[in-house]
Amino acid sequence: MAPSVRTSTILQEEEEPVLTPLVPQASPRKFKLVYPNLITFGYWHIAGLYGLYLCFTSAKWQTILFSWILFVLAEIGVTAGAHRLWAHKTFKAKLPLEILLMVLNSIAFQNSAIDWVRDHRLHHKYSDTDADPHNATRGFFYSHVGWLLVRKHPDVKKRGKELDLSDVYNNPVLRFQKKYAIPFIGAVCFGLPTLIPVYYWGETWTNAWHITMLRYITNLNVTFLVNSAAHIWGKKPYDEKILPAQNIAVSIATGGEGFHNYHHVFPWDYRAAELGNNKLNLTTHFIDFFAWLGWAYDLKTVSKDMIKLRSQRTGDGTDLWGFKNKDDVKDEKKGK
Repeated sequence: MAPSVRTSTILQEEEEPVLTPLVPQASPRKFKLVYPNLITFGYWHIAGLYGLYLCFTSAKWQTILFSWILFVLAEIGVTAGAHRLWAHKTFKAKLPLEILLMVLNSIAFQNSAIDWVRDHRLHHKYSDTDADPHNATRGFFYSHVGWLLVRKHPDVKKRGKELDLSDVYNNPVLRFQKKYAIPFIGAVCFGLPTLIPVYYWGETWTNAWHITMLRYITNLNVTFLVNSAAHIWGKKPYDEKILPAQNIAVSIATGGEGFHNYHHVFPWDYRAAELGNNKLNLTTHFIDFFAWLGWAYDLKTVSKDMIKLRSQRTGDGTDLWGFKNKDDVKDEKKGK
């Protein structure tokens, strides 16, 4: 049977209007530490750093390669699954792909996908305000990991209760993940990645466990860079008045998630990057492959004309992708 032809939807601005962002802000607050999180995050990072040391001293190359493969697969579970499919609904997936993405997302273990979606939808709706779980106006550390070490801001709790999450709560695949989070996520994120190297190529328990920790904290920190670095450093060719920016380094690390100024302006685009920009977008390649296979469909995109017009209207003037014609560039160089 021939693979299904990919279908896509090109949205125009009047179909899904761009929301006017709230003014980035952070009111004074007294932080209350969550000590269990402080202990677990502390242990994960110490153990992961020891795993990095073991990579250069005693670990088998098979263990390192295996962990790197798991790192890439787990990242796709976050970027293609939790982010582009379930949080933004930028495409639709048939059941086999949903199950696959749920498993990959579980390898990453960033809470259940339902919890991830809730936080991310809050982040977009109230970006960089007190109702944003990882409000970047509070600085790099807070938006990177600090927000997970303290009690939620009251605005996050209040606005979170107002979100419509019926689509993810009605999803049987995601309900399964949330219901059996402890045994299932524990097995695929920590258990099997440790057992397989020990039993299949004779790795030591110590090496296998600590390199699993290294892979896990690397997944965490790479994803966190989208919340922190991509809200601080980079150009803003689509909306200069918001904090999210185009950060090439973050895009490379995350498989295409660092084109953040574009993504906040056009959050429904399944590519999460202007003009596809597939060279730095592993996640888009992944979705395109399964669209070719027939498991992903109704891929939403944005027209080039719409991208260009938005860039000209609200961007910072950065010309990353050749929107300006050659005469304009010559005139600018002449100072006209």
